[in-house]
Amino acid sequence: MAEVPAAANVLAILRYFARQAGPVGAAAIARDLRLPRSTTYHLLATLADAGFVVHLPEERRYALGVSAYELGTGYTRQAPLQRLARVPLATLVDRLGQSAHLAVLHGREVIYVIEERAPGRPPLVTDVGVRLPAQLTASGRAMLAVLPKPAVRALFPDAGAFVRRHELGPTNYAELRRLLTAVTKAGYATEDGEVTPGFASVAAPVTDHSGHPVAAVAVTFPVAEGDPDALADAVRRTAAEIARRVGGTPPG
Repeated sequence: MAEVPAAANVLAILRYFARQAGPVGAAAIARDLRLPRSTTYHLLATLADAGFVVHLPEERRYALGVSAYELGTGYTRQAPLQRLARVPLATLVDRLGQSAHLAVLHGREVIYVIEERAPGRPPLVTDVGVRLPAQLTASGRAMLAVLPKPAVRALFPDAGAFVRRHELGPTNYAELRRLLTAVTKAGYATEDGEVTPGFASVAAPVTDHSGHPVAAVAVTFPVAEGDPDALADAVRRTAAEIARRVGGTPPG
């Protein structure tokens, strides 16, 4: 499909804004995106007219506008991630005979947005809407492992950030970093009894086009019935399929 330069530049500017911690100047946008200044100002004016950005004259900078917020809330209402992930997740459950779920990262917690329970399997704590400490769950570890190190450090600045269940799990950043390094090396994350005694999980991240984790796929099973290494390939394949469906790419 032929690319429309103006449309591509508009999308690049919006993505640029989404990555910034605060308002930015037109010169910085032009420099970082390698756009002519005249083009940058023209596109910013068009975006401002449509409400996607606002100009802050006192600061001589631009910020995202109300229309961008409406676009984000529309995404939340339509729940495309859940819709696109449900069939691959159900297929995974049918294949393995174990329950699976999809979780998203929210600060230092994961929120479960889909649970697919296998027939005859016991109920789990991972019902839709449940929040759990990210560093204790396989899903959270899978997502934290692909975040930039400074982002993880900001989430866990001190020992007070490390909530524990059943006296298990990392208690400081050094322990968490060693754990995440092992996750990166293996290509998947695990937990064993840290969420529910007697149960273990294996998880893999779902990443977007920029490599940012938008979710994680996990399978949970009684410890006596499963081997994380044996389940990992199927979990990773499912995460990669969901990533493809949402326009992302699996971690390299």
